[in-house]
Amino acid sequence: MKFIKILLNYITGYVNIFVEGYFIERFINICTSKNIYLWNIKREKSTILYANLSISDFRKLKYIAKKTGCIFKIKSKKGLPFIFDRYKKRKIFGLFLLVVFGGILFSSQFVWNIEVTGTEKINPNEIIQQLEDDGLKVGQYKKKIDINQVINDVRLKRSDIAWLGIDIKGTNAIVEIVEATPKPVLVDYNDYCNIVADKEGIITKISAQNGTPLVKPGDIVRKGDILIGGWMASKYTPQEHVHSIGDIEARVWYTVKDTQNMVQTEKVETGSTETKYSIDFNKFKINLYKVVTNFKNYDRIVETEKVKLFSNFYLPIELVKTTNKEYTEQEKVYTKNELKDKMVKELEGKLKVEITPQEGTEVNILNEQVNEKQENSSLEVEVIYEVLEKIGIEQKI
Repeated sequence: MKFIKILLNYITGYVNIFVEGYFIERFINICTSKNIYLWNIKREKSTILYANLSISDFRKLKYIAKKTGCIFKIKSKKGLPFIFDRYKKRKIFGLFLLVVFGGILFSSQFVWNIEVTGTEKINPNEIIQQLEDDGLKVGQYKKKIDINQVINDVRLKRSDIAWLGIDIKGTNAIVEIVEATPKPVLVDYNDYCNIVADKEGIITKISAQNGTPLVKPGDIVRKGDILIGGWMASKYTPQEHVHSIGDIEARVWYTVKDTQNMVQTEKVETGSTETKYSIDFNKFKINLYKVVTNFKNYDRIVETEKVKLFSNFYLPIELVKTTNKEYTEQEKVYTKNELKDKMVKELEGKLKVEITPQEGTEVNILNEQVNEKQENSSLEVEVIYEVLEKIGIEQKI
């Protein structure tokens, strides 16, 4: 957030500069490419520029000005360092400065941020909550944290984590996670087993490398039916148990349905928004705006960003940005076809989540069927997918 950069620059000090030259646009572009942050930019004619920038970035301007043929100078100096310098003879400012640095030094002994990396399927907030339960939480004294114990406790409680590492840098606890890959339950190759249906369908193809096929193409099977038996026999050899191996392909049907009214109340954004800020000092909030909103109906979006001085040195301060988006409620009357199209799209999304092929295989959607039924002011829609996929799981005898 730009607001954080401006706040930090106020703490560390910044300058307002005057730039003059025929290549002002090029001057700005080079500053952007060099990650030199300019704010409160004001143009005067086409050759004069006023802008704010940090003290550290100001030292980089000499080369850019020479390259673009511009001249620059400081118009004013702003921020805490210049205020302290101006009033350095006054004891109260010296005391205030001492308190600020003392507070920063004291806060460096605590963890003020937990950063979780490496998650894809696991919600990082779940991990943060788990860590808090097991001894690592925001605001905790670093020397009281037993990292090895926390790691062991989390690993014992969560089977979806293959590896967990915690590294505390500054006031930031970096938690690195390697998620465990769920593996299907397999029967040991030395054990006898059947291959049974894990879902209902019509067999289209069956190939047994080991074991006895008990179904053929065209057969209807239900979940739990034996597809390949874990035994083999012939005219000349007695029956013996084996570990069944084979591929079975079937047509499988997936169904989902829903009912909705032809008349629905929907949100329509008016385009009016309110943006309000607040500062949170370790859960003590200071509102920089009036709490009561002017909107009757609105959606609230809250964004938080923690303040840090360096890459891994967080402070117990959060800047909170609250955005209220006004909306009105309007009744929308759908035609039968409009509502049907809307519902089919929603149901198709649900079906694509429900279809889970076996690992390493693909699903082929052969056909889609849509059924509808209207009763008074409501419409029921059913979507059916006919899918060609591999079925069958091992079951120990």
